Amino acid sequence: MSVVTPREPALPPQYREMQQQRGAMAQQSQLSTPWSKLTIAAATLCGDAHSVNEDSHSPVTGSAPVFVVADGVGGGALAAWASCQLVLRLHRALDRRRVDPSSVRDALLEADRDIGRGLAHRSAGPGAATVALCAATGKLLSKWLVAWVGDCRVYRLGPAPETGPELLTCDDTYRHLSETPPRGGSPDDPARMVGNGAVGVPNVEHVELRCGEALVLCSDGVHKHIEAADMGEVLRQGEPLGTRCQHLVELARQRGSHDDATVLVVRRDLKPRLRLLRHMQAEFAS
Repeated sequence: MSVVTPREPALPPQYREMQQQRGAMAQQSQLSTPWSKLTIAAATLCGDAHSVNEDSHSPVTGSAPVFVVADGVGGGALAAWASCQLVLRLHRALDRRRVDPSSVRDALLEADRDIGRGLAHRSAGPGAATVALCAATGKLLSKWLVAWVGDCRVYRLGPAPETGPELLTCDDTYRHLSETPPRGGSPDDPARMVGNGAVGVPNVEHVELRCGEALVLCSDGVHKHIEAADMGEVLRQGEPLGTRCQHLVELARQRGSHDDATVLVVRRDLKPRLRLLRHMQAEFAS
């Protein structure tokens, strides 16, 4: 991921700031329903070999429980534009409609077609992006869909310090898909990407998110350099969640990552009234 195409098209202000920031950029916010509360935090760090950050992620201040991390494929055309457009298009497709596996797959396939057309219009070279997505399917925010194309990952992190994060995705690499990489490629390169027509059937899985658990979305600039156990240790520290995310991308840099590094964390907690109701139900049952 070392080549950046010059003259990237103009991006929305929040994404332009994200992609031009040289130091780690962290954000944190909350989203609530009558029964559940989400704490959302994200941090991203531009790779030291890039002039702009080719990763993108959802704004943490959105009004819908849909969250995306996208990684523009370096060496391809308009990598920063592709990742930004992928995040924007997925939110445009999913924020205001009922989310189910079919709608998520349709949104990813439509983004693949639209970004491919946009790249062909703007550049003579090919380009694409990898992506990880999570979206809540109910008002309690306990049932989620996790989707991915490529080698961005999603983990589930529980509250118990002795339990490491659980990897919920399987990288779409040539190795994992038992496919032969192209000449000069690596078995660990992504074989599926959004924007080059190679998506096929996007991966979508159902996931339960219990009280105190979190979903962790990250680009390969993070997970290729930080073991899951170390990731969990950083994200369970006592600082604000946004600060923990910042520490995580900085740790990836310290451990040798020259790539863009992005992490987005969604933690679910119960509102006080639901905790009280569950306590009363337990007392009654006993």
